[in-house]
This record gives sequence, structure tokens and C-alpha cells, in this order.
Amino acid sequence: MEVTYLMSIEKFMRSAVTGWMVPHGEDSDIVMSTRIRLARNLTGIYFPIAFTEEDAMTVDKAVSGVLLDSAETGYSYMKMADLPVLERQVLVEKHLISPGLANPDRYGAVILSDDETISVMVNEEDHIRIQCICPGLQLEDAYKHADLVDDQLEKELAYAFDEDFGYLTSCPSNTGTGMRASVMMHLPALTMTKQINRIVPAITRLGLVVRGSYGEGSEALGNIYQISNQTTLGKTEKEILTDLKNITVRLIAHERKSREILLSKSRVALENKLFRSLGTILYARLLQTGEAARCLSDVRLGIDLGIIEDINMSILNELMIFMQPGFLQQYADAELTQEERDTLRAKLFRERLHAESTSNSIGKSEDV
Repeated sequence: MEVTYLMSIEKFMRSAVTGWMVPHGEDSDIVMSTRIRLARNLTGIYFPIAFTEEDAMTVDKAVSGVLLDSAETGYSYMKMADLPVLERQVLVEKHLISPGLANPDRYGAVILSDDETISVMVNEEDHIRIQCICPGLQLEDAYKHADLVDDQLEKELAYAFDEDFGYLTSCPSNTGTGMRASVMMHLPALTMTKQINRIVPAITRLGLVVRGSYGEGSEALGNIYQISNQTTLGKTEKEILTDLKNITVRLIAHERKSREILLSKSRVALENKLFRSLGTILYARLLQTGEAARCLSDVRLGIDLGIIEDINMSILNELMIFMQPGFLQQYADAELTQEERDTLRAKLFRERLHAESTSNSIGKSEDV
């Protein structure tokens, strides 16, 4: 395993961009990505909250044996205890592992597909968490890919399953299908018009939950929200996907309507806000995480509305990850103070955006 780790971690640290960040399909300006996560446990072994190191190693060996022993696996294995703290943080920032798995004291590991679409987290809250992330709104496709991995594992491993309750999980709210389906959405107009404050409670009453882009307990930085199903018991996978898709389509319509209203009633003020944010990320010398996220959101909206040109949306997606504290320090190969991170973040934004400029319409900096 050690050789696999040394090869794979370099590959996954090399670039900020991962597959789900490439804009894909209709409505990709609003729905940035789709995620399916399946929680599974092996029968006869305590849940991670109560198991022993021996139990953890048994689970690890069983899962990695199924996915890695093939001659053409397409997967790489990384054990959390072997990774420096910054590298674990970068994997969290790229949405490849959960914050919970990044704790090295939990005997955790991750098995990643080469294209970073599939992530199998081992010994997190449950023995197995199969995750698939796809760009844009692709709920059915993401589920199909996650289900294929699930089938591969279930052919070889005995899952903890009850005929009445379904898949048994560490947290009762995951029992049943064990599936969490989510979409990551950019909703700046609903946020600017404060309609989001009315919409979130309504979504919650429909059995869904709205969180920040890094899940439970995280902020909606840059007007990016994660909408997912709240319970997994009593509904089939198809019903969960259908419910989430219906709500997502309605949110898309509300966001588009809010954008039209902003353009028709407050165009000058809106353009002023968007171009001020563009100026900030093009020329600022200090950029805090929150300010960077807000400015990226404004520029993204400007591109979507045709107000701002000559910037590639993929660059903004890349900068969403580049601006995170872990990635900045990994890039610098050093631990940085907050001011040093803010300075480096601003410098990277200037260099990356000016390097991508194709005309004089967004200006040029004399020091890069």
C-alpha cells in the first residue's frame, strides 16, 4: 500500500481542478454539481463509533481487497494516518473526503478513482461511504455510478441489512436506503433579494435540508448551497432522486426569475456590484476567504448574465478550491499565517486571472 500512497497523493495534490468542476449541461450555471453518497456497514462488526483497531483493519482490508486487487482497478488508496494534516485538508477542500474522515485517529482511509469521480471512504461514521460527484444536474447518472460500486462490493462483502429497516447505519437518520443525494447550487440572486430566507424553511418542510458547500455546519460561502434529502427511511432511491430533482428544478426557476428582476429593476447597481468584485480579485493585495468567495460569486453571476466577458468559468471553479487555506499552504509548501494566506490568495488570483485574459476588457496588472 505504501507505494500506491506515494504515487497517488502526488497526483491528487497536483491540481485544484477535479472532474465535477467542469461546467456540464443545461443549467450548469446554477447547478454546479451532483453528489450521491451511500452508507454501508459490514455485518458482525461494531460501527466505527465503538469498534476496535482490529475491527477497523478488518473492514479496511475487506473493502480495499475488493476494489484494489483487480489488475485494472483505476483506484488509488490513501490511509488518513499516513497523510500530513495539510494533505488531508486539501482532500476535504476538493470534496473528495468528508471533514470527519480527515481525523487521523479514526483508522480512516479513502479509495479514489483516477478521475476523482468516485470516492470510497472507509471507517468514517460508517464502515463504507461510497460517494460519486458529477458536474451539473446528473442525479440519475451519479446514482448509477455509485450503485455500480455498491454492487461490486456487495458481491464480495456481507452488508448489515434488515428486511424491515433496510441498510443499518451508525446514525438512524441514514437507515433505509442509506442514500444521501445532494446538489450544489449557486443562488446569488435569491440571496441578494433575501428570498433565500423564505425558501430554506419551505424546503425543510418538504423533507430536504439546505447547508453550506461543505455540508453540515458549514457556511454558504459565495452563495453556494447544498440541498439534500434529510431522511432515507420509508422512501426508495428513485423517490428520493425524484423529490430532489423536482425541488432543484423549482429553485432553478426561482433563481432565474430573480436574476431577471435584478437586471430589469437594478441593472446599474447590479453591474456596479459585479464589476467592483471583478476589480477586487484582479487587483487586490490581500484577500480573505469570505471576500474571495463573495467576489467569485459576483463574477460568476456576471459571466452567466453576459455582463462580464473574457473569463473562463472553469478558472473560477479552480479558484474556489485554490482560495482554501489548506490548498494555499500545500501550494506554498509551508504553514502560513492568516495574513500570509490572504497575501498569497490575492497574488494567485491576480496571476491566474491575468494569465487567462484574452483582451483588454478586464485590464492588465503591471506587476504580474
